[in-house]
Amino acid sequence: MNVEKRLKREAEENLEEEAAVVPKYSRHDPEDRRSRHCPYLDTINRSVLDFDFEKLCSISLSHINAYACLVCGKYFQGRGLKSHAYIHSVQFSHHVFLNLHTLMFYCLPDNYKIIDSSLEDITYVLKPTFTKAQISNLDKQAKLSRAYDGTTYLPGIVGLNNIKANDYANAVLQALSNVPPLRNYFLEEENYRGIQRPPGDIMFLLVQRFGELMRKLWNPRNFKAHVSPHEMLQAVVLCSKKNFQITKQGDGVDFLSWFLNALNSALGGTKKKKTIVTEVFQGSMRIFTKKLPHPDLPTEEKEALQGNEEYQEKMLESTFMYLTLDLPTAPLYKDEKEQLIIPQVPLFSILAKFNGITEKEYKTYKENFLKRFQLTKLPPYLIFCIKRFTKNNFFVEKNPTIVNFPITNVDLREYLAEEFQSVHKNTTYDLVANIVHDGKPTEGSYRIHVLHHGTGKWYELQDLQVTDILPQMITLSEAYIQIWKRRDDGEQNQEGA
Repeated sequence: MNVEKRLKREAEENLEEEAAVVPKYSRHDPEDRRSRHCPYLDTINRSVLDFDFEKLCSISLSHINAYACLVCGKYFQGRGLKSHAYIHSVQFSHHVFLNLHTLMFYCLPDNYKIIDSSLEDITYVLKPTFTKAQISNLDKQAKLSRAYDGTTYLPGIVGLNNIKANDYANAVLQALSNVPPLRNYFLEEENYRGIQRPPGDIMFLLVQRFGELMRKLWNPRNFKAHVSPHEMLQAVVLCSKKNFQITKQGDGVDFLSWFLNALNSALGGTKKKKTIVTEVFQGSMRIFTKKLPHPDLPTEEKEALQGNEEYQEKMLESTFMYLTLDLPTAPLYKDEKEQLIIPQVPLFSILAKFNGITEKEYKTYKENFLKRFQLTKLPPYLIFCIKRFTKNNFFVEKNPTIVNFPITNVDLREYLAEEFQSVHKNTTYDLVANIVHDGKPTEGSYRIHVLHHGTGKWYELQDLQVTDILPQMITLSEAYIQIWKRRDDGEQNQEGA
């Protein structure tokens, strides 16, 4: 409570000081009071401006009244006589400051407001905005943008900083930023600004930060050709109660699962109320479960038990955000050159889990069950998570099996229950994102392949590195998470596939 009082008092003092240093002439002349021509605009150094980090004073670490010095790029609090920004301006002769909350420019130590159209590019980088017309054209254009330092980039195909060990989150965020309906929703802040949340609810921070990140990734007027997800990841650490960290490698599937559910919940989603997350990714299935008698029991007892109600097959309707595909066990033997054989499996073999016939045994501590799955609804965007990791009490094992999959034209009609096939006009899917895990289970790295809809070309992103890639190369990787787009009426195969 004392800290809150101190911060409040600091803010009030800053505001009083700011009022005190308004030049006397501005109180009589309304024109002067509004703005003055600033002779220091040529001292602004756009190459040092970076608005991706937390908006807090570099000295007091307070969020209140934070200003960016446009000469050196550092953040300072207040602009009153004793404020850190004021002292910085006098000490270093840095005169042009931007209020990071109100987006207004000021000249210090004279303390007058600057209005100049040449500064609009700076406010746009701090807070990019998109019109409906711009959003509808995003997937139709293949125009390269030029950053302030001269590098060119494709909006949306932008590298993300790996702060320490957050590449698992970067890959998932980049994949989601290339799902057009989800991206379009978050590019317009009006879509979610009015959502009511209970007092003290921190989860909505996730929605706000994800929206900000989307707008930065798709900004055609960035000063640099990469983005730092610092504020987004801080919200992840806070909202996940430190389950997902910036400094410690996490699991991409665990993060994706938590993030989609947290985002859905923060947007007000319930079992009955849909959100953009469920509209895009949620499908449904039937799960058939049959309890098995204990394997050590005599055959007569097993047969007798199978007639009981408890051991009859039960059916449950369930929704899903992604489908987990199980890989066959990797062989332990080596070939004649003493090298481990890397097995390969077709995508349709591991999809057979959902054909309604294939049974799989599941073991719990006490009981065994046979389960089979059948899809009843296919979503517009379907996520596959390929189960590469097996955890036990001692260590994590990784299955290196390569999944052979086509990039386009995957028809999933046969995995739908018969009575639901007529409801689905289109059941053909094309790949739009492919997340790969390389290396050992606990110390490996993540990279992602994404399709740029405007050019029809594939790109590989690994943290800040962005390179184009041939579609044939994508299928050779250890795919871990994939996002597939359902084809609409009249849609043709993607280019380059």
